[in-house]
Amino acid sequence: MYTCGIDIGSVSTEALILDIDERKDYKILSYAIIKTGSDSKTAAEKSFKMALSEAKLNRNEINYIVATGYGRVIVEFANKNITEITCHASGVTLLFPDIITIIDIGGQDSKVIKIDRTSKKPIDFLMNDKCAAGTGRFLEVMAKTLEINLENFGEIFLSTKEKVDITSTCTVFAESEIVSLIGRGVAKEKIIKGLIYSIADRIISMVSRVGLEAPVCLTGGVAKNSGIASAIEEKLGVKLQIPFEPQITGALGAAYLAGKI
Repeated sequence: MYTCGIDIGSVSTEALILDIDERKDYKILSYAIIKTGSDSKTAAEKSFKMALSEAKLNRNEINYIVATGYGRVIVEFANKNITEITCHASGVTLLFPDIITIIDIGGQDSKVIKIDRTSKKPIDFLMNDKCAAGTGRFLEVMAKTLEINLENFGEIFLSTKEKVDITSTCTVFAESEIVSLIGRGVAKEKIIKGLIYSIADRIISMVSRVGLEAPVCLTGGVAKNSGIASAIEEKLGVKLQIPFEPQITGALGAAYLAGKI
């Protein structure tokens, strides 16, 4: 049985195709990650076609399609849509069956999900989708302001000993604060160290409200930033589990749930 999960976020869209047998064992055949852009419907269609091509399958060979994420309701070719909280929980527990706490930091939102040990289903969650501070978009803005490639942030964080505190939690105010610090001659490495710690502090605050319980998994595009992961591990005092591709857990969960419908 071939199933597909499509996760349409505000920044990126992921499509993933599974081969699921009668015992519900699965194999990932392909996945595609693209920028959502201004047209979520087109992004969903494009990612689906890319995943089909990679899996060497035709559209009519896919038995069931589940859409998730903010844009799930606009995917007209999907058989069903399921919330991102449910799909993320499903995808992460497939990869890490013992996970209890999931931290997901995406392009424009972040969320913390608590998983029931027995049912492997979400029992509590907290989502920050009102402000981009601490998300991928926040980091992109700060990297542009600092004129430093975002991909270098992790290495800079790990190699820099000192930091300067970033007090603003709003993206606009944080950008102004950084411009001021640069004008005063503060080393950019110290600013980056402080920025990453400020993001970690925001995430820790969310985790504490849901309740920290290990093991903990970090997902989303920001999970690819080694500095963010290290700062959160340091603040939480636990080792984070990170998927081989942190951006596909929602699509993976959607595809697996498609095989159970």
